[in-house]
Formats: sequence, structure tokens, C-alpha cells
Amino acid sequence: MGLMDYLKGQFLEIIQWTDDSRDTLSWRFPDEDKEIKRGAQLIVRESQVAQFVYLGQFGDTFGPGKHTLTTDNIPILSTLKGWKYGFESPFKADVYYVTTRLFTGNKWGTSNPIMMRDQDFGIVRVRAFGTFDFRIVDPKLFLKEVAGSDHHFRLDEFADTMRSRLVSIFSDALASAKIPVLDLATRYAEMGEALLPAINPALQSKYGIEFTSFILENASVPPEVEQAIDKRSSMSAIGNLNDYVKFQMAEGMAKGGGAGAPAEMAMGFAMAQEMMKSTNLSPGGGPPPLPGGAPAAAAGAPAAAGAGLPEILTPAQVAGVLGVTEADVIASIDSGDLKGKKIGSAYRVTRGALDEFLKH
Repeated sequence: MGLMDYLKGQFLEIIQWTDDSRDTLSWRFPDEDKEIKRGAQLIVRESQVAQFVYLGQFGDTFGPGKHTLTTDNIPILSTLKGWKYGFESPFKADVYYVTTRLFTGNKWGTSNPIMMRDQDFGIVRVRAFGTFDFRIVDPKLFLKEVAGSDHHFRLDEFADTMRSRLVSIFSDALASAKIPVLDLATRYAEMGEALLPAINPALQSKYGIEFTSFILENASVPPEVEQAIDKRSSMSAIGNLNDYVKFQMAEGMAKGGGAGAPAEMAMGFAMAQEMMKSTNLSPGGGPPPLPGGAPAAAAGAPAAAGAGLPEILTPAQVAGVLGVTEADVIASIDSGDLKGKKIGSAYRVTRGALDEFLKH
């Protein structure tokens, strides 16, 4: 080997990188302890950026194209190395290639629940996961804060390095956006778009990356919060609760269902309250006073008094019409002489059943 061949092998004349992978974010050119000669060719392809690092300090940054390394186009490196009048001798510097294309379909998720303050449910624990697309927009900041001096930094390393940082940024963005849990759990696509403006400023300023899309695929809340959401949805579907209770009560009486069912008891109590309001009962719970201040005893009197009674009567109201005690009315219902309905621990008699009883 001649002297010229030896010297030629000691210097780098062409610096380039052909990326044959789909998961490389940054790659350090292997100089094999060789020096870069003056006038060497630096080739940077599309979706790449070349970053020079000299003695641990960032030098010049080159975009796509073919660059001849002279004093004119490496001003930062010239200043760092102290070249005042240009350089003739070879020099050493690290060259990092950073991929600037879009990396799609990356997964993110919360390994532990995050705490958020909700206007409806107070402090709520939320788990969430989804996907995101990103690109590197600041190579120097990315190399400094994320990749470091790694000679070959890949996506899997990026996921390990950024997992907790992304969750922290997501938590801060969620808190600042003040998105209700009800919306977070039902409107995933809109929530991802709404969080992007809050997430990107932090990512760019801290790590030199930018999210082009942030997709929330699922957000789960504790079971008790899910139950509260289900109840609220049910109430919205029911609409007017008073009308709903009356309808269920009437339907249950028509079918002759079990009197002890909890749902029927609840409807019966609600119905009783409505009847008491409509009949203007006295505070003591007794029947309204009859005309003349005395119970009607004649056969025509009950019919006349019954004309102003509601369709459904309490035992106390029936007792007032018949001129007997409430216990006598209940006994007649239990024996079957007077047709009535027992709802829970309360009795109800229709006006038609009372008229039928008076005929016999």
C-alpha cells in the first residue's frame, strides 16, 4: 500500500446514511476514529437532518442535499474549533443523522390511574390509552433530552424513555382543558383533537417533537363512577319522573302484580303522596270533613258524598264515607267483602269497588 493510499484511508471524504429500517430515530455516523478532510462531501437525504457535535457541543445542522464541508458552510463549527482564517487540516466531529419523517401508530397508555378533578363527580381516577403520530422538529433538543449519545436510537427505546413523560404531559393537558369525565368517556375522537393544542407546546419545548395526531381509544373510570353515569343516562331517558311513576303504578295495578315488590311499593308511596296533595287531606292524615259534620248514614248519602271523592281512596277516606273505623274497613278488605288492593303495608280502594260494596 502506497503512502497516498494510506493517507486517503485515514480521512473521511463522503459522509452519508442510507436508512434501511423503519424504526430508527437517530443514528451516529461511525467514523472509526477517522478525521474529516477539508472539502468532504456530506449527503443528507429527504426526511433526514445531519447534526454536527464537536467536543460535546452542538455545531451546524444540515438539511437534505449535498454539502461540501468548508469554512463557509460550517460557521458554528469553525467558531467552536477556533478557525479564524479557514482550515486546511482534517478535523474530528461526531455526525448524527436524525430522521424527520412521520412515525405513525405509536401506542400510549397510563400504567396507573391518573387523578383528575371533575365538576360532576369531584376527584376521579381515570385510566386511558390510545395511539399517536409524531415527528422530530428540533434535532438538537431531541438529541439532548431524549436520544442522548446513543449511537442508534430506535422506536422501542423512545417508547421506554417517553412513556412516563407522555402520561405526565397528558395529565397536565387534561387538567388544564377541564374536560368533564362524561365527555372523556363518550367522545374519544373529539377529545384527542381538543388535547393536541395543550400537548404539543410542552412536547416541542421539552423534547423537540410534535404530535400530528393524538387518538384517545379508551378512557375507563372506577365502577362507582360508571354506575353514576348509567343512572344519569337512565334519568335522562325517563324524562319526567312523576309521570313515569304514575304510569308504572297504573300498569302494575292493571296486571295484578305482587304487592310486596320493592318497585311497586315505591310507586305506591309516590302515588299516595300525589293523591294526598290532590285531595287536600288534613295534616293529621284523617279524611276531609263531610257536609253537616256527621257521617252519612242514609243509603243515598254515600252516593252523594262519593260524587266528590277521587277514583282511588285510602281506608281512612272509606271509613269516613261509611261512618266506621279504619280498622273495620281493613278487616272488610282482608275478608274479601270489600275489594281493595294492598300495596306494601298500605291499602287502596277504588271508588267503583266502594259503590259495589254499598249496593249489597
